[in-house]
Amino acid sequence: MSNSPNDSSSGPRQHLVEVGVAAFMALLGVITVIGSLQVGIGWGAEGPKSGFFPFWIGLIVVATSLYNLVRAYTHGSRKLFANWHELTQVLKVVLPLTIYVGVIPWIGIYIASALLIAGFMRWIGRYSWLLTLTISIALPVVTYITFEMWFLVPLPKGPLEDLLGL
Repeated sequence: MSNSPNDSSSGPRQHLVEVGVAAFMALLGVITVIGSLQVGIGWGAEGPKSGFFPFWIGLIVVATSLYNLVRAYTHGSRKLFANWHELTQVLKVVLPLTIYVGVIPWIGIYIASALLIAGFMRWIGRYSWLLTLTISIALPVVTYITFEMWFLVPLPKGPLEDLLGL
């Protein structure tokens, strides 16, 4: 078996991906249950406490995720989920978007968006520098005008916007 990037038989199997997703969802359910227990799941004079409904939803998520985990492991399809080349293509989008979301609190949505657009246009789209810079600057400006000035909805700003008084 070859491990070349275009090898269509190499990659994670569907049942293992399903097991991983089910385990991750169960973990989120456990986190929800723990958080609900910390804020209270009982019934107060005014009605249910703030953790009441999240607790039960968390328990349902844990139970169904464990069922899905066992079912995927025992009866899941052993077919190829995706080959490594396909997963690499997905990661080319997911990783920059994850970084984008992570840096918004520090540099603001406008600078982060301009960098993301420029990065995608040059790296994946292979557009010219002129078109890349034009769109990556114009789109955040249009977004600013639309949300901040017309709709009066403030979006997260960074130090540059603060410096410019925006």
